[in-house]
Amino acid sequence: MIKRKVGAAESRAASRFWWDLDADNYQAEHGDFLGVDDFVWCPEGLREEQAGLLGDFRGRRVLEVGCGAAACSRWLTLQGAHPVGLDISSGMLRHARQDSERVGTAFPLVQASADVMPFADDSFDLAFSAFGAIPFVADSEAVMREVARVLKPGSRWVFAVTHPMRWIFPDDPGPTGLTVTQSYFDRTPYVEADQYGRTVYVEHHRTLGDYVRQLTATGFRLVDLVEPEWPEGHTLIWGQWGPIRGKLFPGTAIFVCLLD
Repeated sequence: MIKRKVGAAESRAASRFWWDLDADNYQAEHGDFLGVDDFVWCPEGLREEQAGLLGDFRGRRVLEVGCGAAACSRWLTLQGAHPVGLDISSGMLRHARQDSERVGTAFPLVQASADVMPFADDSFDLAFSAFGAIPFVADSEAVMREVARVLKPGSRWVFAVTHPMRWIFPDDPGPTGLTVTQSYFDRTPYVEADQYGRTVYVEHHRTLGDYVRQLTATGFRLVDLVEPEWPEGHTLIWGQWGPIRGKLFPGTAIFVCLLD
C-alpha cells in the first residue's frame, strides 16, 4: 500500500480492473448479506424498507450509481420503481444480469464511470448510491455535478459512503483497529499496485466538510446525515468493520440531499 496523488483516468482504470477481477469473490463473500432483491444501505444492515431515505419512489425513474450486482435496483423494481443501474465494472454487471434473470426482473444496466454519465439532462426523478462509486472516483464533486445534471429539479440524491472517520484507523476489525494511525485531514489517496507496478486499486478520502461543500457547490441541499448505529447482536465482519468498532464510532455516513 502506498499513498500518492491519482488522476481521474488512472482511478477509473484501477476501478475497472479491480472490480472486474474481484467481482466473483466479492459476491461470494457478501452476496448472502446483500441479498438478490434486498436494499441494504451499509454493513450495519440498515434497510431502505425500514429507513425510507428515498422517499416516494414508486412509479419513478431511479438511477443507482455504482450498482454492483444491483440488488437495490432489483428490490426497487419489485416495489414499483423504474431503476437504471450504472457501474464501471463489467464483472459486477455480469452478476447483476445473472441475478435479474434468477429473480425474473428486467431493468437497464449501463457500464460507465460515475463522473462521466451517458444520460441526458433531467433524465431521472431520484438517484442513490449504496456504498457505490463515490470513494473510487478521483473527483467526487464531478460525481455530484453529474448527478445534479441528470436529475430533475427538486429530486432527491441519497448516497452512503464509509464514514470519513474510518480513514484515521487501520483496516482491522479487532482491537488494534481502534488506534488512530493517520490524519483525518490527509486526503492523499490509498493506492495498491501489482507486481508490475500497475495501479490496481484506488480509494479516495474526503472529510464530512468536503462532502457538504461539494453538495452545496453543485446545487444540492443537505437535509439529513444518517450515521447508523451498530445493531445489538449483529456479528457481521465486513472488511475493517465489525461489532468491536461499530459499538464505538460510526462506520457509515448516509447523505440525504435535495436538488434545489
